[in-house]
Amino acid sequence: MVSLTVLFPTRVGAPALRYPVCLTMHPPAPSHTAPAPWAWERLLHAPHRLSFACAHLLLIVGSLWWLGVQLARIGWWPGGPGTGAALSPTLVHGATMTFGFAPLFFAGFLFTAGPKWLQVEAPGARQLLAGVLLQALGWVLWLIGGQLDVPLALLGGGLAGLGLLIHQLMFLRLIRASKAPDQIHARLIAVAGLLGLLAVGGLLASVATGQTDLGRTFIQSGLWAYVVLVYVTVAHRMIPFFTSSALPMVAAWRPMWVLIFLVIALAHKLITLWFDWAGLDWPVWRVVSSFWMLVTGLVLLWLAFVWGLVQSLRIRLLAMLHIGFLWLGLGFLLDASGHFWAQITGNASWTLGALHITTMGFLGSLLLAMVTRVSCGHGGRTLVADSMVWGLFVVLQVATVTRVAAALLGPEHYALLTVVAASLWSVTVVPWALRLIGWYGKPRLDGRPG
Repeated sequence: MVSLTVLFPTRVGAPALRYPVCLTMHPPAPSHTAPAPWAWERLLHAPHRLSFACAHLLLIVGSLWWLGVQLARIGWWPGGPGTGAALSPTLVHGATMTFGFAPLFFAGFLFTAGPKWLQVEAPGARQLLAGVLLQALGWVLWLIGGQLDVPLALLGGGLAGLGLLIHQLMFLRLIRASKAPDQIHARLIAVAGLLGLLAVGGLLASVATGQTDLGRTFIQSGLWAYVVLVYVTVAHRMIPFFTSSALPMVAAWRPMWVLIFLVIALAHKLITLWFDWAGLDWPVWRVVSSFWMLVTGLVLLWLAFVWGLVQSLRIRLLAMLHIGFLWLGLGFLLDASGHFWAQITGNASWTLGALHITTMGFLGSLLLAMVTRVSCGHGGRTLVADSMVWGLFVVLQVATVTRVAAALLGPEHYALLTVVAASLWSVTVVPWALRLIGWYGKPRLDGRPG
């Protein structure tokens, strides 16, 4: 109850009449609308919901399995994963982290943003369902078969490859139907997908014939020619756009020569891999190759600052993208140093550190940033990295540094630091994945479809 006094004047110069007025203030009625329950049918409301949810599940399973392998290796989990395995756990791990969840995240992004790039109608989630389920089931069977039975692993890899082929053909049809004047990024991603299919096929053929070293070469070929190529292509298109949208003082600068330079750098990595596998150890090539990687690293660091690294630090979600891209330049610099160091000492541990700078630092950081951004934007949420996401991102940076340190500090520290790095990686990806899976099974917060 609130009491007010209202004054009503009678005539000029006369005292006003005073009338007390009592108002009853009622608080707003509480909302009785219960939050919508999680429903798996909502995964079919949009391509990113279905693809991202299955990708997250594979990410959780693959990460926890690898942590178990590391714990078993130091005796903290006797008889744990990797013990008495049918396939090399390192080979299984490399294939899972390269070809497992990444193509599903790509599908969720490309069938959401790709149709806008190409100015064509987007496919529905149901059209992606067969490819998604084949890949998800296939890589789970790959993990189980890697532990128990090689033919089962090959069956799983074959199913996953079929699912990847289905998605690749769908994306090629979108490109074919497009009349958009700018298709360079989509076409380059399509080329990367074809190279990824070849790498998966080569891996399975290598495993079937017992050629483990060849299988590892195909995995790393898929990493650089498929996964990293897709990342740098998307980064070239999207990081300047995101930055200029959030920071108008930073222009969207993305000349085509930058993309060409990045493609050449990755082609060099691919050639180097196959030279190493073939045993072609030419001193002149080694020097030229190391120098080129050094130049590439410096150009990438320069590009990170040109694209607005410093300015982005004021906005967490944007900073995550830029810091992630910075790791790629650092990876090339460490790889160049590692090649010089290996020529002097014969110790190639630095190149292993450079590999994990790329996979955990560059790929992992951009994955966390891009998937969070897409999930927020297409879930009716504000495009921000809240305290949880930012905290997990920081943990991921510590995990990356720890894994690199494990490679650089020598064998006496390697096992324990690798366990710590795998633990921190799991601490990052598991709660993040579970949170976003929870979003995908619920309606958009803004009530819009999708």
